[in-house]
Amino acid sequence: MSPHYRILLALFLATLVGVKRVEARAFFVFGDSLVDSGNNNYLATTARADAPPYGLDYPTHRPSGRFSNGFNIPDLISQKIGGRESPLPYLSPELNGERLLVGANFASAGVGILNDTGVQFVNIIRIGQQLAYFQQYQERLARFIGAFETKRLVNQALILITLGGNDFVNNYYLVPVSARSRQFAIQDYVPFVISEYNKILLRLHELGARRVLVTGTGPLGCVPAELAMRGRNGECSVELQRAASLFNPQLNQMILRLNSEIGATVFIASNTQMTHYDFFSNPEAFGGLLWTRAVQWTRTMHTSIQLVPQQRHFFVLGCIPSIRKG
Repeated sequence: MSPHYRILLALFLATLVGVKRVEARAFFVFGDSLVDSGNNNYLATTARADAPPYGLDYPTHRPSGRFSNGFNIPDLISQKIGGRESPLPYLSPELNGERLLVGANFASAGVGILNDTGVQFVNIIRIGQQLAYFQQYQERLARFIGAFETKRLVNQALILITLGGNDFVNNYYLVPVSARSRQFAIQDYVPFVISEYNKILLRLHELGARRVLVTGTGPLGCVPAELAMRGRNGECSVELQRAASLFNPQLNQMILRLNSEIGATVFIASNTQMTHYDFFSNPEAFGGLLWTRAVQWTRTMHTSIQLVPQQRHFFVLGCIPSIRKG
C-alpha cells in the first residue's frame, strides 16, 4: 500500500477514536473519477472506464468502471475498516435491501465543484445531484430500517469526498482561453472555487454527515494525461502545479473555519499534493513501485517513473484518454 493510502486511511480511522465499534459502519463516497466505482457506466457519457487498460489488475481482470488498473481509494478504505464490501455505485440495480446498509458511492467521473466543470462529458452526476441522491438514499433506507436507525447510520458513517481537480483540468485550463480564465485570474479563481466548495460541505453536513475526509488535489500537472498534453521534456505542467499549490492550502483554511463554525471537527482535510509529488521526486524511497502497468502503454512518461512489471493494485491518478499499446 502506498504512503498516500496510509495517510488517507490513518486520517479516516482517526475519526473513530473514542467510538465503540459494534459493527462495520456505513461508508459513503462523493466526487470525481478518482473515487468513481462505476456510476458512469450507467450513463451515456464519454467519461467512462469500461475498456482496457482499466481493470487490468482488478480481481476480475476486466474494467469495472473504476478509473484504475485495480482497486481504487474507496475499495482500500473499505477493506481497512472491515466493510463486507466496497459500497456499490448508487446507480447500480444491485444496490437494494441489505446492501443499502453498507453505504453507497455517488461519485461520477468528470464532475467538479462548479456546475460548468466537465460540460464536455454531457451526462455526468454533478455534485448537486450526488447530494440529492444521498437524500434519496436516506429516504429509501428509512423505508427499510426506519427513520431513527437511518439517521443514526448516516451520522456514524464514514464519508469521503474528492473534488477540485476537474475544476482546473476540465474547466479553467480545458482550452487555452476558457470562459473561466477570461472571467478570473487564477489567483482569483481559486477562492471562488473554494467558496463554492464551502457550500457543498455545509449541505453535506445538513444531510447528516459527521465524519468526512476531504481530499485536496494531487499534483495535477503530473498525471499521465496532463504530462502527455502539457508537459515539456518530461516535466510536470507548471501552470497546473501552481493551481494545486494555491487550491490545497486554501481548502485547508476553509475547512478549519467551517469546523469552527459548526463547533465540531466534522471535516478532516488531506493535502495529497505533496504526498503524491514525493513519488515523482524520490521514487527510490518507495521501492520503485510507482504508477501502474497501464503507464507502459503511453509513450509520454515522467522521467522518474519506474514501470511495475507484475500485477499491483496501484491507483491510476486521473484518466489516460489516449493510450496506445506498443
